[in-house]
Amino acid sequence: MFAEELILHSRENRLEFQPQIHFLTGQPLARLRNAAEVPFDFQVTLWSGNRNHVFRRIADQFVVSFDIWEEKYSVTKLKAPRKTVSNLSAAAIESWCTSQMAIDLTGLPGNEKFWARFEVRAENPGGDGGLFRTGGISDSGISLTRLIEIFSRPPQRDQFHAALEAGPLTLDELRRRGGS
Repeated sequence: MFAEELILHSRENRLEFQPQIHFLTGQPLARLRNAAEVPFDFQVTLWSGNRNHVFRRIADQFVVSFDIWEEKYSVTKLKAPRKTVSNLSAAAIESWCTSQMAIDLTGLPGNEKFWARFEVRAENPGGDGGLFRTGGISDSGISLTRLIEIFSRPPQRDQFHAALEAGPLTLDELRRRGGS
């Protein structure tokens, strides 16, 4: 776990995140440089009113690869709509993945307190298959049981994991200070 900063922006009716996390480091980077793809599980949780009421939660998985000849990265977002971007730097890949995790604020009153949590976890090689293993996703979306299972257990040794939080604050406060 890292005690880094989570910067929030409110744009239209979406909450965007700018976590100060660099997840293409350490063990995941070593695996990428050895020509392995590395899946990363992302989860964003928004509580409103109090920390017992989950207002909205989203999760996605991104599979990152590294082209050793071009020295550039590619990433595929697995949850619909599936997207792939390539030929980017590590910082651009991290930024792109983060931008895909914006959360809809429809129904959140401007004066209601909320808290946000942004999590990212690298899947270990030969591990549990991450968020989208068999049975982890259905026609109705990601299995809540699978989601809780992944993010509630402690990370394994040498597994990258970061969780950043912001709040309590209100949308009115966030908008007054320019979204950050």
